[in-house]
Amino acid sequence: MKRPEYLAALAAILLAGCAGDTRHSVLISTSDQRMVVLRDEVKIAEYPVSTSKFGLGDAPGSNATPLGRLKIQKKIGDNVPAGMVFKSRRPSGEILAVDAPGRDPIVTRILWLQGLEPRNQNAFNRYIYIHGTPEERNIGQPASYGCVRMRSRDIIELYDTIGVGARVFITTKPFATPHTEPVEIVSSHPTPGAG
Repeated sequence: MKRPEYLAALAAILLAGCAGDTRHSVLISTSDQRMVVLRDEVKIAEYPVSTSKFGLGDAPGSNATPLGRLKIQKKIGDNVPAGMVFKSRRPSGEILAVDAPGRDPIVTRILWLQGLEPRNQNAFNRYIYIHGTPEERNIGQPASYGCVRMRSRDIIELYDTIGVGARVFITTKPFATPHTEPVEIVSSHPTPGAG
């Protein structure tokens, strides 16, 4: 391969890696405590979730769930068993049963979110994730410390479906209400300046 062809091929590979998952988008309604997953702007799944019991926002130390456009920056937990407890984003070796009494760690999978707007710019450094929880009895109501919690079986399915770079949009609007900013906001097509 000649040098210009090699550089063009390398650039194509690097750019493809930067683009990430452009087919999938995730829409989360904090009022409904539900998540909708889109592939090529068509709904493919819906799950109950739990957002923060401390409200909405992005201030450091607030334990609030950020609103707006974000993306999946990192995926952690390939092939670990359901219920695996994570400490500092590493599998601990401990596996918790669903609704284990007195325990509330991050389990099963982690999708680490990066904010794409000024109103959620702290999300990554605040360790805001979509992750599994052993407290599945609380799914469907605000119960987290800022993250978006899911049942273990649901986070495994989501983790296996979407990739790094997939767009996430967290809104207060209920799904039952027609959205004035529907799929375009969660579109997998990058918005200029949105990172």
